[in-house]
Amino acid sequence: MKGVTCVEPNLFKRVELEQPKAESGNAIVSIKRIGICGTDLHAYKGNQPFFQYPRVLGHELAGEIESIEENSQGLEKGDQVTIIPYLECGECRACRIGKTNCCTQMKVLGVHVDGGMREKISVPYDHLIKTKGMSLDETAVVEPLSIGAHAVRRSGIQKGEFALVIGAGPIGLGVMAFAKQQGAKVIAMDIDEKRLEFCRNWVKVDHIVNALKSPTENLNEITDGDMPSVVFDATGNKQSMQHSFDYPANGGKLIFVGLVKSDITFFDPDFHSKELTLMSSRNATKEDFFHVIQSIKNGDIDVNEYITHRANFDQVIEQFESWLKPESNVVKAMVEL
Repeated sequence: MKGVTCVEPNLFKRVELEQPKAESGNAIVSIKRIGICGTDLHAYKGNQPFFQYPRVLGHELAGEIESIEENSQGLEKGDQVTIIPYLECGECRACRIGKTNCCTQMKVLGVHVDGGMREKISVPYDHLIKTKGMSLDETAVVEPLSIGAHAVRRSGIQKGEFALVIGAGPIGLGVMAFAKQQGAKVIAMDIDEKRLEFCRNWVKVDHIVNALKSPTENLNEITDGDMPSVVFDATGNKQSMQHSFDYPANGGKLIFVGLVKSDITFFDPDFHSKELTLMSSRNATKEDFFHVIQSIKNGDIDVNEYITHRANFDQVIEQFESWLKPESNVVKAMVEL
């Protein structure tokens, strides 16, 4: 079975892997699409926390069930599915209260255990969701969009509130899209004018702000002096995350969606004077996956424009380096099998 392994930072190798074995409770899934995300890019460059090499990357997956035992999920051979890549223990406190997304023993496909950059994979069948009526492309981007949906749900944002989303990458775009769905007035912030224009055209954000051009003054003007009540940072950049404490309104919320391998510091008197609520948002739950699937089926999310670059599975090693270059203007790259 063909696969691609990240052997060490900056080095992929084509490998021959063993065929996955049928196990009770698991299905064998033939992989048809692999979305490339920031986690894959960080892992390749050696900047991903909680990561060990060698590793088969890939956790944004669409596939078809090749074999499965009789199950309570109603899944059958031949079903097209998206994969929930977060393998929780089911026993810790987080799991017991339904927060499987932050299980204490979490193993994420493509991060802690080998992922889907291969022809077939064995997955617990309760981590598969049918996507009948959706394309393979739509199926593959359910996972990254679910991360944005989860962050918005966690924020509790209300209709009419100003939501600032920092970072116009795939995750930030998902946050923007679902914040708009909640009726928020969305402000996109980035340092790339082309990305900001994409936010205007794809998400239909209400305002754009260049983070290099007096952002505080611009936000103050947009919000009539109030500042945004909810701020999401989806950059995974230490400097951005530290600056983000400057942007929420008094009594507002700051949600870190991106992850950085570093300490984050803030000036406590300002934090206290604003009585800010600081949150992290990790992964997503099955509830978020179902919400994204329904949003795609309803036509609320246009996946065609979200996916900007493609490669065949046999070309992925040669293409991967180019996707790292800012001038390539990659929003979402998709690998086809």
